[in-house]
Amino acid sequence: MKVRATVICEQDRHILLVRKPRCRWALPGGKVEPGETRAAAAVRELQEETGLNADEVLYLLELESSGTRHHVYEASVLNIDQVRPQNEIVECIWHPLDAVQNLNTSEATLQIVKAFQRRL
Repeated sequence: MKVRATVICEQDRHILLVRKPRCRWALPGGKVEPGETRAAAAVRELQEETGLNADEVLYLLELESSGTRHHVYEASVLNIDQVRPQNEIVECIWHPLDAVQNLNTSEATLQIVKAFQRRL
């Protein structure tokens, strides 16, 4: 099973989503490298994909979906106005939290966002 660190950034009831070429919208995140903690992977992936620096991360939940175990963190970000797509990411958007189901996303992304909304 793949292990993924997934990051939620929320600002004014909007959530940060990223998209790779010809892919669906997703939460920032990626593979946990050998010897790396899940929290460190979350911080690294957020920075690599969006240029954002997490001040701190809070572990929220674990979700298994389609052969992937998502470890989900909420990130407190210092440079929120400097978000930009980087590396394999072609687009970053701040999307209304209550309208994510209207986008082309994975079932895992929808489940994570719904769980996050229940927490608010």
